[in-house]
Amino acid sequence: MGLNIVKLFSSLTPLVFLRTPILISIHIFLMYVPTFSQETPDERKINIDSLIVQAPETYSEIDRVLRPIRNDTSLMRNFINACKKPQYLIGQAYALNQIGRSYRNISEFSKALGLFQEALKIAEETDNTEFQIYSLNMISVVFRRTDAIKSALDYSQKALEIAEKIENPSTGIKRSINVSLNGIGNIYQTLEQYDLAIVKYKESLKLEEELNNKLGLAINYQNIGECYEAQGLLEQAMDNYEKSLSYNNEIGSEKGIVICNYSIAHVYVHLQRTEEAIELLKSTLQRAKAVADQEIIAAIYINLGWAYITVNQYDEAERNLTQGLNIAKKYNFPEELAESNKFLSELWIKKDDFKKAMNFYKESKKYDEEITNNLNLRYVNDMIVRYESEKRSNQLEALAKENEDVRLKLQKNRTMLLISGISLVLLAGILYILYRQYQLNSEKKLLTLEQTMLRSQMNPHFLFNSLNSIKLYIINNEKKNAVHYLNKFSKLVRKILEASSQREIPLAEELETVVLYMNIENIRFSNEINFKINVADDIDVHTIKIPSLILQPFLENALWHGLSSKQGEKNIVLDVKKGAEGFINIAITDDGVGRDAAEKIKQSKVLKRKSVGIDITKERLANFSKDFINSFHVEIIDIYDVNNIASGTTIMLNIPTI
Repeated sequence: MGLNIVKLFSSLTPLVFLRTPILISIHIFLMYVPTFSQETPDERKINIDSLIVQAPETYSEIDRVLRPIRNDTSLMRNFINACKKPQYLIGQAYALNQIGRSYRNISEFSKALGLFQEALKIAEETDNTEFQIYSLNMISVVFRRTDAIKSALDYSQKALEIAEKIENPSTGIKRSINVSLNGIGNIYQTLEQYDLAIVKYKESLKLEEELNNKLGLAINYQNIGECYEAQGLLEQAMDNYEKSLSYNNEIGSEKGIVICNYSIAHVYVHLQRTEEAIELLKSTLQRAKAVADQEIIAAIYINLGWAYITVNQYDEAERNLTQGLNIAKKYNFPEELAESNKFLSELWIKKDDFKKAMNFYKESKKYDEEITNNLNLRYVNDMIVRYESEKRSNQLEALAKENEDVRLKLQKNRTMLLISGISLVLLAGILYILYRQYQLNSEKKLLTLEQTMLRSQMNPHFLFNSLNSIKLYIINNEKKNAVHYLNKFSKLVRKILEASSQREIPLAEELETVVLYMNIENIRFSNEINFKINVADDIDVHTIKIPSLILQPFLENALWHGLSSKQGEKNIVLDVKKGAEGFINIAITDDGVGRDAAEKIKQSKVLKRKSVGIDITKERLANFSKDFINSFHVEIIDIYDVNNIASGTTIMLNIPTI
């Protein structure tokens, strides 16, 4: 009845008092700190200055220096300010947690939560695991004391999960594990899963004995006593309360003494030792007021009222119940509101005022429903029961088959690892062989294309005719022309040989090569061919890359199939401009006889010349386009005059640039 000790006695640190802030520096403050140790104020100042310089990262190292002043919120705030300039973040996190504890212990839960969350943020930013766990546990305590059960469980489990992953935990981490276990036990207790709660408390109790942490022992004995009392096992409850009280007296925890005395008095009322209960509650009330925890104070008033009802002292009962109700309303303690209204309803029934009794009864039921119908409680309760049930079943089954499963698993794992390893090696080998084969085939195909292309460019017919033309200049004693064209011929041969070793070249070099080629070919046409190159202003021929030696086959085709059979003026125009997005457009236009007439002439010739250069060029363009998003495109357009007579041909090359 009344106070939920689970929420009040859940911190592993004793109650602290808030001091009135005084706006002077932390060093001056240290002179006025009560002498909790043998250090003088000057020694304390030196130790704190040294602490900030050394900047330790563990809770115990910081607490060793700051423990005498950690309960003074003003000094802690000044310590935070002193840590800002050297950016000692973990020192700030420690102080934020201590200030949060102080606010939590006087029921200022909203302020406490904000401080704990700020400390957690710093711990996460600095990747300090110990302070992450500590802050998570502190946040869980706040949620638990404000009945936010799901959030409390989430934070406790997260803290425990992080702590248990550490292979060699420090003493501080072990204490945090105990806090988490105790916190989860508190939640089970709140959900009335008392057996599960006792299991968690006893796990924590065992660890606290190993650490010789008397405060932790006091807390766990107190919590176990509450679970036994809730189950109606009053003797076991009293035994655990007395053990807790003994430890609290030994360590001088005033808050722990208050809670233990309250709990013992509560059992006295159940045992109808009402007078003893009233005397103990009265003396405990004075100590609780000094502690300043409003929820404890409200609970003691309510239980004093209950005790007075049992001995028919109705005026005293009403006064105490009303006082407890007012405190519960002020600080919004749902369980205390429900309890005080319930006992006031019983009181007014005994005083025969049934209207007031009904009003208080309705209020009590309203708060009861708010607590019991809380969705978080139901969700977590179901989750816990299911989890614990499945866990027990799994544990029993696992224990029965553990040895056999482990043996089979190890054997299977070894076999699977061996097979997997061999399979991976074979697969990797096969994939490498296939990949190398693909590379070799691609390289072979590319090399074949390049060789064929070179043979096409340097075919004997072209070389023979070119040299014969230059020879005629020599025979005719036209030395100047002979030297001029011989220079051009040598440059052309050199450019062809150089370009054949490169996969792609700048467009500018390709245009130089075709100019040389056309100059040489023009000798054989008695310089009747007018060759012109037009490059659009927005084209930078030095930056655009194209496959080497791809234009010559199309020019050769225009010369020998379009212009060789034409009488009179012969023209070839090469236009370079931007095409659709991601393309460059190269158009080769001749004013020859057209494709149909050229084909007829070709058929009538005894020696038919087969041009393979264009087919090779298309294959090279296809291979070049593999590295681009877009693909090449070649289009042949027949040109007709106004009388629909063939008057030339245009070869349109669309070459990708992206």
